[in-house]
Amino acid sequence: MLMKKIPIAKPFLGNEEAQAAYDTILTGWVTQGPKVAEFEERFAEYVGAKHAVALSNCTTALHLCMLLAGVEEGDEVICPSMSFIATANSIRYVGAKPVFAEVGEDFNLCLEDTKKKITDKTKAILLVHQLGMPADIESFTAFCKDKNIVLIEDAACAIGSDIEGKRIGSHSDLVCFSLHPRKIITTGDGGMITTSNDAYNEKLRLLRQHGMSVNDRKRHESKKVIFETYDVLGYNYRMTDIQGAVGVEQLKKLDTIVTERRRIAYWYHDKLAELEDKIRLPRERKGIKSNYQSYQITLLDHVEQTVPDIMQAMLDKGISTRRGVMLAHKEPAYTSDNNLDLPHTHKMNTRSMILPLYLGMTEEDVDRICNELKSHLKG
Repeated sequence: MLMKKIPIAKPFLGNEEAQAAYDTILTGWVTQGPKVAEFEERFAEYVGAKHAVALSNCTTALHLCMLLAGVEEGDEVICPSMSFIATANSIRYVGAKPVFAEVGEDFNLCLEDTKKKITDKTKAILLVHQLGMPADIESFTAFCKDKNIVLIEDAACAIGSDIEGKRIGSHSDLVCFSLHPRKIITTGDGGMITTSNDAYNEKLRLLRQHGMSVNDRKRHESKKVIFETYDVLGYNYRMTDIQGAVGVEQLKKLDTIVTERRRIAYWYHDKLAELEDKIRLPRERKGIKSNYQSYQITLLDHVEQTVPDIMQAMLDKGISTRRGVMLAHKEPAYTSDNNLDLPHTHKMNTRSMILPLYLGMTEEDVDRICNELKSHLKG
């Protein structure tokens, strides 16, 4: 009997998104236009921010936030090494230095270690909500305010997560989301910045479209001839209207997606509870609601099996897994940081692995995954 393969993730797309893309193509307006504007409005409303600015991806969103925060060559920005490389890269794009700090048990930036890394060159803190699990925004916000440091949120994975009922995207003025297929909702690729700062909103819209004083849609709709100017150095970071149309349909499904992902995560919680003497499961702090963008487990110190061995054994049985979140400072592009002393971060990376989680998974799938994991960890 052919064994069913279980992938690590799948985007949740259907006929609604296909029809929306088709309809938009037929309008003839396929670059940034009315559908992007609608997507932005709905996105801002969903998270509880005044504005949302759509971009080509989350990396470009992070780059623009660095510019708005005034981060320049010679400045330092504190961030976790345990994050996708784009987090650290966005800091280097503006000539600044990423200063890597430790993470806690929830894989999010540790405030106490962050405090130790502050210097007179620190311009900002880039706080990542890793794997959809909200970081301690309240504590970091208070600290940044006291130190006059800009807080930027890398919420690439965190759409639909919340703290005390307040959704990620509404807590501060520079919050970046990803719309990559591995995220909760997708537009193929894409990014979004949410802010309630009017000045930031205006500047972001200028920077994403070459610094153009009047965008294409306004010129198209105008009854008078308009000539644009290019008053600042801008970028081509726009989202297409095809993507915007898909995004509108994805937002309609977002609450359903988050509810279902949480249900699957709680299946894992229940079925892996008997292994809590061998693995650490992801747990939400009081008042925290994760969207469970990924379900990452961590082998405890006394467990002899290694993550690569377990991953290979599960792959041999048709179950895809992934290593724990990467470490930027260990990559060749960060040679000068390769030997940084981040012991907890390193342990969390080498002892962690991500299990499949996507809409369409059945409880039978989760049983099979958990049973395979148990077979390698028991004894």
